[in-house]
Amino acid sequence: MRILLAFTAVWLAAVANAQPQLRQYSATIEQSSWQLSSNTPLECQLQHQIPQFGAAIFRSIASKGLNLDFELQLLRLPDHYALAEVLSVPPAWRSGEPAKAVASMQLLKQFNGELPKKTAWTLLTELEHGFSPTFYFSDWYSPYDKVVAAMNPVQFPEPYQQFTQCISRLLPYGFDDIAFTVLSYESGGDQLTRESQRRLAQIAEYLKYDKDIDYIEIQGYTDSYGGRWMNEQLSVKRAEKVKNFFVAAGLSEDKVQVEGFGERRHVAPNEPALQRKLNRRVVLQLTKP
Repeated sequence: MRILLAFTAVWLAAVANAQPQLRQYSATIEQSSWQLSSNTPLECQLQHQIPQFGAAIFRSIASKGLNLDFELQLLRLPDHYALAEVLSVPPAWRSGEPAKAVASMQLLKQFNGELPKKTAWTLLTELEHGFSPTFYFSDWYSPYDKVVAAMNPVQFPEPYQQFTQCISRLLPYGFDDIAFTVLSYESGGDQLTRESQRRLAQIAEYLKYDKDIDYIEIQGYTDSYGGRWMNEQLSVKRAEKVKNFFVAAGLSEDKVQVEGFGERRHVAPNEPALQRKLNRRVVLQLTKP
């Protein structure tokens, strides 16, 4: 019994003094590759594979404002909440220079890690300077392991230049900006106002690149001037003209539904004229899966 107790004490002391084991993941110089995996006016994506670990992905999408996010895709998703410390590690030839603390990244159960715009730009800048953004965290599957995953800046400059060029060509509006749109009309016909003509052209430009549009509903309306039947026909004519515009731009006809409601469902009084013009409209609603 004394021998067993002595052995247990020695074992517990050894466990208490044991240093964590490091599992390190990084592409070698030969493996290091940066790829512009998406290059359209709707999305720019720069990707770097970390062998046996996952991928580092920078992404910017079409929007009213400049945006950027970073995603650390993991082959083994976290099993609980944790924090990863993000450091910018200098290259070996700059020995003696300390690593720079960049941020702490939340790791949520069954989710990839993400970082916001400012931090993502910082990581890109550090890569441009030849540093390796590196993630340190405790392994959620083994209490003895620490995980270190690094991005390799080798082969980074040219794809990064392509990525910045792609960002400069992104449309200044995205799906959420056009998913619900109201087009206005001149009085008495199916002629759009100049502002609505520009808006319709923007939507058509967006549809050239987004092939995931599932459905477009087009609803036409008029003010109450003129006969009720004539107004209903005019509302259908306005909606059909918009549909034909989209079909000519390449959208499948079976993805478009047209309805005309005439002078029903007013959104403003019909007097004065400035209010009345709000009722001369076509409403577009776009949906995606």
